[in-house]
Amino acid sequence: MYSHMMLLSLILLPFPAGILVCFAGKRKHLLAACFTCLECIFMGCLFLGQVLPEVELSAALPKLCGFGLQFVLDGFRGVFALIATFMWAMVTLLSAQYFQGKEQVGRFYLFLLWTLGATLGVFLSADLMTTFIFFEVMSFTSYVWVTQEETAEAISAAKTYLAIAVIGGLTMLMGIFMLSYRYQTLSIEALLEISPKDSYTWIAGLCILFGFAAKAGAFPVHIWLPKAHPVAPAPASALLSGILTKTGIYGVLILSCRLFHNDRDWGFLILVLGVITMFLGALLAVFSIDLKRTLACSSMSQIGFILVGIGMQDLLGEENQLALNGTMLHMMNHSLIKLVLFMAAGVIYVNAHSLDLNKLRGFGVRKPFLKLSFLTGALAIGGVPFFGGYISKTLLHESILEYGGGFVFAIVEWIFLLSGGMTLAYMSKLFLTIFIEKNTDTLLQEKYDTQRSYMTLPTKFAMGISTLILFLFGLFPNTLMLPTARLGEKFLAAEYTEYEAVHFFSPENLKGAGISLLLAVFIYLLFIRKALMKQGQHRMLWPSWLDLETLVYRPVLLKILPLLFGILCRLLDCFVDSLVVLFRKTLYKDTPLPHERPEGSALSDFLGGVCNLWQRFANATYRKDSPTQRDYVHEFALKLFAFKESNFIISRSLSFGLLLFCVGLCLTLWYIIL
Repeated sequence: MYSHMMLLSLILLPFPAGILVCFAGKRKHLLAACFTCLECIFMGCLFLGQVLPEVELSAALPKLCGFGLQFVLDGFRGVFALIATFMWAMVTLLSAQYFQGKEQVGRFYLFLLWTLGATLGVFLSADLMTTFIFFEVMSFTSYVWVTQEETAEAISAAKTYLAIAVIGGLTMLMGIFMLSYRYQTLSIEALLEISPKDSYTWIAGLCILFGFAAKAGAFPVHIWLPKAHPVAPAPASALLSGILTKTGIYGVLILSCRLFHNDRDWGFLILVLGVITMFLGALLAVFSIDLKRTLACSSMSQIGFILVGIGMQDLLGEENQLALNGTMLHMMNHSLIKLVLFMAAGVIYVNAHSLDLNKLRGFGVRKPFLKLSFLTGALAIGGVPFFGGYISKTLLHESILEYGGGFVFAIVEWIFLLSGGMTLAYMSKLFLTIFIEKNTDTLLQEKYDTQRSYMTLPTKFAMGISTLILFLFGLFPNTLMLPTARLGEKFLAAEYTEYEAVHFFSPENLKGAGISLLLAVFIYLLFIRKALMKQGQHRMLWPSWLDLETLVYRPVLLKILPLLFGILCRLLDCFVDSLVVLFRKTLYKDTPLPHERPEGSALSDFLGGVCNLWQRFANATYRKDSPTQRDYVHEFALKLFAFKESNFIISRSLSFGLLLFCVGLCLTLWYIIL
């Protein structure tokens, strides 16, 4: 009972806590840090008491929202709930320095804590309806992060983020309703038993995939990632990149490991999406000259690596141990890596007030602590041996080799290695520019070199502990990483019983890392230094028009679809009107009724008659000298017609329809809650 209440408190506590912090005056930073650290401690206790002993814990809020909310804590969910609470605690410590002297801090902490509760609700959900409810809450609360600065760029990026979230959410809901209608269950555990996978199931699965892939930042619904991260505050960017994208991956895993378990067609679809996302994200990062945009594109690329692992799980079937462990480990690694890198980016921005690499050149030359933290994250995400990213990427690479598959999978392998090389290349660009090279502006470089108190003690603690965990994970893979990955076996529907020893530092496994390293050297020296730089300055050469949102999505949604539907509606309107006129002239010819009025109604006739009677009385008495002659029956009929015409116009208007929809939605929510 104690653990049950603790699990519910873990999810629900952030919502009242956010309101309390919002109105806490000058103690906002301290109170927010206390709440997020308390959440991390709660989750740590549950992890030690329930997850490590492999004791599954469930909780429910029956009848809430009409469906009831179901939660479960197992190995996989416990690992990512723990990572989420840890990341929230660390970025809250950073936020005190980042938001010092800024406005609307209370609003940020309100939605920071609400998003924490919603994110935990997603990871700990036991059925798809619970997942959807918290997923949508998370989307709307995190929207405020993107628009926090209230600049034109932030508002524009927030619109894109919200549009993707709403369209993805509605599409996902349609797929969930389809599954519920056909199979009478939305339990994540029960999805594993659904068979066969017919076209109906595929349509439902694709709808749900669209919603989850949008949040994960997978191609082709990745467009919010490169736009939202540069304008969002660095603490928010760390969470958007490190953990909110994993809620999308969580949904993709539900589909791939439950609904379409070992379905090779589904696995190939996810693999293709993963390969495109992996390569395109790395390519965009190579071209970027904005620090946070580069890290955002990097997140897109790493999500592609994870999707490759998910696809390989279904393709390998019962022999998917390497892909399964590699997928989960890369999810963990990417979360911790982006926590370190975005916290470093936040420190850099707070001090330099810029994200342009040309202006940031030389900032960290004499800042060894910041340099070491950033270097650890850069080497880990680049897949360099003795760092965590190398372990997970090696497992994913080995899973591709294990499947074989001829020419097609040879291409997949080389794109995998090339994407790894581009990752090392753009991280080298960031590290060398910020921490090794010196700025051509000597006064600016002198200012950077003389900065001493560029980082507060809470920020230093958050970055130090995050970097240490990341370093230890890569240094002791068989002691820390693989046992953690095996906690996710049940959720990922693992079918193997014996573990194959993985020799991470064998010549064969080092060969893949070596190829990526050589590719990185060529890309950096021959492309980034030669083509993308001129006179020592980075240049943004990616064509501005080559953007899916402006090139495809906006024209389709705002111009082409309205035009097509407008033409269709006009044609149908003309067709229906023609049919009505035809029938009224032939089969349903009008015949006047004996009691039918030429105009007005009974009420207008009565009121007009009373007025006419009064007019005759007045003309015969006190208006003998200036009598009036007005037909009030006709005038009241005209007023009635004008009233009906106005009412018809209002009822047909979009604003009136939206108002009625809003009223109906409020009444529905009131009914569901009560």
